[in-house]
Amino acid sequence: MNLATRSVPNHWSRHPFVRRLQRYIALSDSDLACLWRLVESEITVNKRRDLVVEGYEYRKLCFVEDGYAARYRLLRNGKRQIVNVLIPGDVLGLPGSFLEKANYSVIAVSEMKLQVCSIDDYVSLCYKRPQFGLALSWLAVEEAMTYAEHIIDAGRRTPVERLAHFLLEIHSRLATVGRAGKLKFELPFSQEVMGDALGLSVPHLNRTLAKLRADRLIAINRHEVEFLDIDALALLGHFQPLTLTRIPLATHLTRVS
Repeated sequence: MNLATRSVPNHWSRHPFVRRLQRYIALSDSDLACLWRLVESEITVNKRRDLVVEGYEYRKLCFVEDGYAARYRLLRNGKRQIVNVLIPGDVLGLPGSFLEKANYSVIAVSEMKLQVCSIDDYVSLCYKRPQFGLALSWLAVEEAMTYAEHIIDAGRRTPVERLAHFLLEIHSRLATVGRAGKLKFELPFSQEVMGDALGLSVPHLNRTLAKLRADRLIAINRHEVEFLDIDALALLGHFQPLTLTRIPLATHLTRVS
């Protein structure tokens, strides 16, 4: 059954993607209803399923409600580089849906719950309600800033600094959508996934994690990470939280003649 024929569910206003949008712009009940009507289906995806395949057309936007994924490029020598991880609140299909063919693949690294809409329907909504286009622009800026930090990782941060920054980045992103505590968060990534994201071998990553634990900066219990000294960890990783401005209201903008 097409979800657009159903009434807006109570939990939609608390969806991680909606919470991200509302960081930058106020959304009315009518706005949320219009966004919900775009949703073609809700799907549950199993771990290790490829969601986007490099070189193929992908014309959907998927709003991540639960679960984690990795956007990656597989090189000719068989090595994999993860360019970013997707968490609750992120959009699968950004940037793949804006390209003729996807430049990167996306794989689920845990079970996921997604709401799916077509890119054409979302663009149509942006013509009618431009605030959704503006909001997506702000999210694209977030993405670009995240990639910039990853370039600094590869070029200038040592492995231990890189790992410290990665942990703080994931915590900050999860906290934004209400999925992390003040000093604790779930990190359901294998060491292989983290190594491919940070450009480290699994043994090197394991030694780097051990150093952060030995220095009493973090504690790890299964998949839960706890910061024991978040200030020292931020200093080590050269980490600064990403703080974008809110989208200016039209009534506050000066008219250009």
